[in-house]
Amino acid sequence: MTTKADTPVSAHRNQRNHHRNHHRNDRRNHRDDHRPARWVRTRLGANPLAALLMAALAFVTIFLAAAFPRLADRGADAALRDFVSQRGLTATSLQTTSRLRPEDAGPVLDTVQKVLLERVGAKLPLAVAGQAHGARSTGYGPMNNPNYTRVGDRNPPGLSLVYLQGLADRVTLVEGAWPGAADPGAPLPIVVSRQAAEAIGIKLGDHVDNGADVTGKPLVSVVTGFYRVNDPRDPYWEDIGCPDRACFQAGNNGNDFLKTTGFLDGGSLRTLATWGWTVDDFWRLPVDVAALRADQLDRTRSTLNSFVSGPDAALLGRVTGRADLHTSALLSSILTSADTRLQAARPLSGIGPAGVAGVAAVVLFLAAALTTDRRIAEIRLLRARGGSLLGVLRRLLGEGLVTVLPAAVLATALALVLLPTPRWGDAVLAALAATLLALLAFPARAALLWSRERAGGGRRRLVGELVVLAVTVAAVVEVRRRGVGQAGAAPDPLLVAAPLLLAVTGGLLLARIEPLVVGRLAALAGRGRGLVAFLGLARAARDSSGRRSPSVLPLLALLIAVTTTGFGATVLDTVEQSRTRAAQVMAGGDVSVTIPAYGKLSEEFTKAAGELPGTRAATAAWVEPKATFIGGDQDYTRASLVVVEPKAYAEIARTLGIGEFDPAKLAGTPGGPDTPLPALFSSDLVKRLSTGAAKVRTPNGNELRTSVAGIVDATPALPDPGLPFVVVAAGPAAERLPEKVQVNSWFAVGDLDPEQVRTTLREKGLTQPTGLAKRLADEAAAGGRGTHGLPAGYNVRSSRETSAALADDPLQHAAGRLFWYAAAAGAGFAVLAVLLTLFRAAPERTAVLARLRTMGLRPRQGLALIVAEAMPQALAAAVGGGLVATAAVGLLGSAFDISTLVGARVGDVLAPALLPVLLPTAGLALLVGLVVVLETLIAGRRQIATELRAGERQ
Repeated sequence: MTTKADTPVSAHRNQRNHHRNHHRNDRRNHRDDHRPARWVRTRLGANPLAALLMAALAFVTIFLAAAFPRLADRGADAALRDFVSQRGLTATSLQTTSRLRPEDAGPVLDTVQKVLLERVGAKLPLAVAGQAHGARSTGYGPMNNPNYTRVGDRNPPGLSLVYLQGLADRVTLVEGAWPGAADPGAPLPIVVSRQAAEAIGIKLGDHVDNGADVTGKPLVSVVTGFYRVNDPRDPYWEDIGCPDRACFQAGNNGNDFLKTTGFLDGGSLRTLATWGWTVDDFWRLPVDVAALRADQLDRTRSTLNSFVSGPDAALLGRVTGRADLHTSALLSSILTSADTRLQAARPLSGIGPAGVAGVAAVVLFLAAALTTDRRIAEIRLLRARGGSLLGVLRRLLGEGLVTVLPAAVLATALALVLLPTPRWGDAVLAALAATLLALLAFPARAALLWSRERAGGGRRRLVGELVVLAVTVAAVVEVRRRGVGQAGAAPDPLLVAAPLLLAVTGGLLLARIEPLVVGRLAALAGRGRGLVAFLGLARAARDSSGRRSPSVLPLLALLIAVTTTGFGATVLDTVEQSRTRAAQVMAGGDVSVTIPAYGKLSEEFTKAAGELPGTRAATAAWVEPKATFIGGDQDYTRASLVVVEPKAYAEIARTLGIGEFDPAKLAGTPGGPDTPLPALFSSDLVKRLSTGAAKVRTPNGNELRTSVAGIVDATPALPDPGLPFVVVAAGPAAERLPEKVQVNSWFAVGDLDPEQVRTTLREKGLTQPTGLAKRLADEAAAGGRGTHGLPAGYNVRSSRETSAALADDPLQHAAGRLFWYAAAAGAGFAVLAVLLTLFRAAPERTAVLARLRTMGLRPRQGLALIVAEAMPQALAAAVGGGLVATAAVGLLGSAFDISTLVGARVGDVLAPALLPVLLPTAGLALLVGLVVVLETLIAGRRQIATELRAGERQ
């Protein structure tokens, strides 16, 4: 047989193979032409608007889920940094010291500074501003030159000697020359400030007599120049002595003196080491407050403690070659206080976000229910044609992956970018939880639908409600047992969510009651002549399928929003009221005036101040903190004497709510100096009063015999007394005391302007100081301690200004801001829940309205029918939410400590209040009603018209 390609056998074989391949290709092409389109693409293309709305809902929900942790982190960081920065540079720095050694010089100290920066900076963030190092004497040596200014013609001025690296960059040399290194046996060259030189009498080139060392060798320094400090408030100068002027130092037993600081060259440290003065090398390393993070407080404290007395402290001693190197840091205790504040505020600030999470979850379930109702026939058809449960759920999950995942990624990224903070873990976890909920809500609803077809869900619903009730009771009991926000304790999520659990329980209970009540109202309305109210209430008592079991989800969403908003609003309202009361107590009234010991408030001032606009009650007072209480058993006790006008002072005490008394009880009785004077005593004197008559002795030695008119714990003049106190009436006290009552305080309540009081005080109430008092006043003014144009020691305190100062706290602002953001988001989700409910019932409601329209129902009546159908649930949720919020405050209020948000330690507890609950309740009810009306006006008419045209075509 031939095998050539052109033989008949080969030709026949090739022809047969060609026909076989042709038929195979035809069958493959036929299969490709009839392959079903992909499910997800088909479903999304069939209803792109629904897919877009689901993506938008997922985007908003996931963005909020990621944003709230970021907002909380940013608020906590800002509060921490503000709290720490207010403590000043010294308190926020590592202070490292070592004894001056004979071989020390400027370059040696610079080398140690570099080592410290390298070692400490590797574990702690350090700030450049405020860094300083050098050497300084720990006390003040004498300047015995006879021509120098002496206080009391007795005490010579004092001089501290400092080497400070970088001095020339922060001062300006105005005369003379910079000091050089001291020669052996020669005077020590120094420079001092021009202002100090003028105050003390120092001349350029003076040889200053600094006393003698332990061997009797004279110690002499020479002034080579004068300088001027460029910026006295530069943190560089903190804790460096008195570099810019001559400061006044008040000592014991009249040992007062002027003092200043002289600066020397680093090369003179060897000479200074031979003087016998106590001199320390020092290195100040300020921690960068802006880099502190609330989530790293424990680690930062641990690192600080290690540098103070741990392994890092030993390491620093070895690498610097200084065994006596010592580091101190006040920052550790400051961070502990800051951590306590953060922990106390966290539960209160977490109430709002917890409520938003609950409402958002309900809205997602509502959206899933709406989608399930719209596609129930399609899903049942898939099951009827052989689709497995797992296969159908996988297809539904695939739809969610296409719509939800891109929105989730975009929302999370946007939250991370718009709200920058170093922490991202909590935000990503919250976004992931919201994403899973958005993905699984629809498949879970479909699976629940099939499970309900197999078995009734009434028993399971009851079991679930009982479980929720049990968890709620356990949470409430636990909250009342141990409280939340206690110092040093992290908040328990279960306890933080207690108001939310109460809202859920209230919603479930209301869902059981509301259909019965609305059904009863429908029955009553059916007896009347009108049809609209009956139809609306009857439909409100049933769901879209006609069963007497309307969906619990819309009611639950509204009730959670109202409850958490009402609870949070009550918290903020209580905080505001408590802050106002605390400010009044701290100020001793709405306005109070105190003056220094050398001063006296004139009668002209007290009369003019009492007549200022807004004054309700005012009294001048003599507050003597150096009085002595003498009990009946001759027991002497240090006490404060308060002499006031009883009637006005009683009104002030009543307004402040501390030390209230009947002014008639302080009225003096006729008689001579030996007649006992009625007095109010502090409670810590009760036992001493039981031993017999008591006396109060003034510092001048005069005595007042007293009788008990009342016992109080505190009094407006001494809100935090510390010492025992006695309060007596001014008139009888003046009659019995040989000395004249020295008015040194003034207290008032009412709507007063503190600036008017200060103006009156400047014009009519100032006493110019003399002698030592004048020096103290001048020193305070030079140090920037005089305020509002008043001399040092004159203070006008206002409850308005004190309250504003207490409220000026980033921690409080962050908590309030977070709550109001959460309240707005919760209200938005609640409105969305109402809209979804309207959309869910729209087809059936539209058909009913269309049929009623053919029977003569007017458009206005149709609108009334829709409102009558939708508003009962909204009103029930508003009223129920208000009641649950009030109950939550009553049940949980005693467990919450609001002192951190107030800004002062207060004993107030949360108590039910009408207005904070009523406002969000009424606001949300009105908002829901407006949404119902707008939805009906915009979409209802078009849907009814479409339904009527469909009927005409049929």
